[in-house]
Amino acid sequence: MRALLSVSDLDGLVAFARGLSEMGWELIATDGTRAALLSEGIEARSVEDVTGQPALLGGRVKTLHPRIHAAVLARRDDETHKAELAREKIEPIDLVAVNLYPFTKSASAGKRGAELQEHIDIGGVTLLRAAAKNYQDVVVVSRPHRYQAVLDELRERGSVSLETRRMLAAEAFSHTAGYDAAIASRFVADAGISFPDEMTLALRKVRDLRYGENPHQQAAFYALRGEEDAAMVAMEQIAGKAASFNNMLDINAAWRIASDFTQPTVAIVKHQNPCGIASELDITAAYRRAFMCDSVSAFGGIVGANRPVTKELAEAMQDTFYEAIIAPSYDEDALPLLRQRKNLEIISVPNAMVPDPRGGGRRPHLRRGDAHAIDVKRVAGGLLVQTPDETVAEEGNFKVVTERTPTLEELTDLIFAWRCVRHVTSNAIVLAKGLATVGVGPGQLSRVVAVEVAVRKAGENARLAVMASDAYFPFPDGIEVAARAGVTAIIQPGGSLRDAMMIDTANKHRMAMLFTGRRHFKH
Repeated sequence: MRALLSVSDLDGLVAFARGLSEMGWELIATDGTRAALLSEGIEARSVEDVTGQPALLGGRVKTLHPRIHAAVLARRDDETHKAELAREKIEPIDLVAVNLYPFTKSASAGKRGAELQEHIDIGGVTLLRAAAKNYQDVVVVSRPHRYQAVLDELRERGSVSLETRRMLAAEAFSHTAGYDAAIASRFVADAGISFPDEMTLALRKVRDLRYGENPHQQAAFYALRGEEDAAMVAMEQIAGKAASFNNMLDINAAWRIASDFTQPTVAIVKHQNPCGIASELDITAAYRRAFMCDSVSAFGGIVGANRPVTKELAEAMQDTFYEAIIAPSYDEDALPLLRQRKNLEIISVPNAMVPDPRGGGRRPHLRRGDAHAIDVKRVAGGLLVQTPDETVAEEGNFKVVTERTPTLEELTDLIFAWRCVRHVTSNAIVLAKGLATVGVGPGQLSRVVAVEVAVRKAGENARLAVMASDAYFPFPDGIEVAARAGVTAIIQPGGSLRDAMMIDTANKHRMAMLFTGRRHFKH
């Protein structure tokens, strides 16, 4: 039996090769792999020794040779194939273990142009595809974590089962497809093409989920290649039960909201909508004010914080049931209190840069400005693809359209509310006061009903609050409802054919109103 080994990732290689060698397998290896084996005292033939042909083009052409690929592709039950191998004195290769040049890692490290091109694997991809095509006769291993399972089967039964071979072949084809998709994505981005005629998404499974939207549905979380540093991929679960599909959606929403602010901020999320957002001087005060927005809906929600969780915050949360909390980190004296909460999912984002209140940069949850960052939504028969809504209109572009200009206090709250409302499902209304939401009207079929919901949630707190709307008001009724509740200022995109009527209505009630020129629908 013969095995061909050609790896860029040396993890587990020595133990795998030694195990094969001890069972009498003859090893063939490409230069770097062979050198690693020889340094550990493991003998392996060079590819050049098998082909009789030295590597060409500085190593670009090594395994792309008939004596290699005929040995891999030959069907053992085909007499013609066997005769041709005998005639050419070619011995079959029974196992191929290959992992590919790390193209994605090289691209993420900043390599571009000709330097990056050298990290595109050709021979390895061809070997994996050839071996996977002939999986009935050839074992193909594309992942180092499969080495031990293959060795175990060989030791126990002397061969690898057809079921395992089929699974390994499927994994190899998935691997090469994902590899090519990542390369295509990079080339498309570098060419400045937003939406190519053909788009292949390269996904890597991060974890299985407890269940889907409902317990009878299965689910898993996959990372988009190139976005492995995003928060949901990099997050670490410290304690609690495994997340479900719905948990992940809400955890993502909570983190996106909290990390969108530079001040200490807490967001409490339910069904992907915030039931409270607040910014304060410290994270515990932010939590208390976010909770006050809708303490009833907060039950069973997800808490997102953009600062480390302190013991004081953990204590403040004790009287309310939450599914999960996500934060950059946790103080040592906070974790014991949180761990006492049965099934609470405690999640950290260890690489998140905590915003500096004195100014300066921070690490966003998505890489803004990345040419190949996309947002997708499933529809029958396909996907809708768009660039993500990751920016808020520049404050310098806001236009006061009413007779009254907002006060400094109102303007501060209007900017806060405008940042909040883009995280709320359309039609969306947010009422805010003192850098905290006091009422949220999410996902209504008409804008006036969204205002009514937000006002009802706010109660007396609607008085002297400001209002943000994710899109323009088509009729003045929503503004009338807000005015009667005591709202003093409005921020909205503008752009309605009836904008003049909206401005007149606001002026009638001595309300200040800003147009942003940009809407934030979220479906």
